[in-house]
Amino acid sequence: MAKCLVTGGAGFIGSHIAERLLRDGHEVRILDDLSSGRRQNLDGFQGELELVEGDIRDPDTVRRATHGMDTVFHQAATASVPRSVEDPAATNETNLTGTLNVLLACRDQNVRRVVFASSSSIYGDSEEMPKLESMAMNPLSPYALQKAAGETYMRLFHKLYGLETVSLRYFNIFGPRQDPNSEYSAVIPKFISALVRGAPITLHGDGEQSRDFTYVENVVDANLAAMRAPASSCGRMFNIACGEAYSLNHLVNELERISGRRALRQHGPARLGDVRHSLADIGAARESLGYLPKITFEEGLVRTYRHFAT
Repeated sequence: MAKCLVTGGAGFIGSHIAERLLRDGHEVRILDDLSSGRRQNLDGFQGELELVEGDIRDPDTVRRATHGMDTVFHQAATASVPRSVEDPAATNETNLTGTLNVLLACRDQNVRRVVFASSSSIYGDSEEMPKLESMAMNPLSPYALQKAAGETYMRLFHKLYGLETVSLRYFNIFGPRQDPNSEYSAVIPKFISALVRGAPITLHGDGEQSRDFTYVENVVDANLAAMRAPASSCGRMFNIACGEAYSLNHLVNELERISGRRALRQHGPARLGDVRHSLADIGAARESLGYLPKITFEEGLVRTYRHFAT
């Protein structure tokens, strides 16, 4: 069994990774400053892990947290396109300088492998579908640029220092523990919260923009697959999604069907930095990592609605 650090482990995706690692018998440490992560995300299993409260922007903290670890799942980030547009300097400190701190600490502490949470936003607004890892990166926001630069650092640290790195390009992850109350929350928990309260659901633009929505359990599977993957996969990037795209209008229709409620829809202006359509080719992850999404969009939506509505 491995000793694993999850940066951002009290957050949405990180807490799910930590919980699975514990269930599989691994030793788990979390590094989180609790600025967006929450202790309640660890309810039921916090006593089984070590929680280090600290910031990835502080190199000393990161060095202490990585000491003795075999694998680091680097999930910590300011994961918001709008916030990065509003404050690119602050998000750069977390998303890029923080990532460099993690890599330097892992190199110096002889960590075997880093699994990096990247983003589909790096593809930008290319009309070519589905997105392939071989496509040129075309970031439209500071957040996307920071993730693209993080991937480049991952490849360089593998090439220069022999640190095993795998970058996972997430496509619109959703599920329990996602914060529906944040101004920058992802659409699914925000839409469910509005539907349950009888509040209007705001669609930015015409609602026909589409996303490859991916249930969080699939992403956890991908992270553990990346931890186990052969060294030949290191230094590479993989799309993590379901390989199917749905419009926001379709999403609202599905939520109406699941809930038996009628949504109050309103339209606002399109958001700066948002892409129009996003769809992943997941063939590389299937072949090299053995990744195959087990939870469909529809099943994941039912599970997520029940979590937030009860």
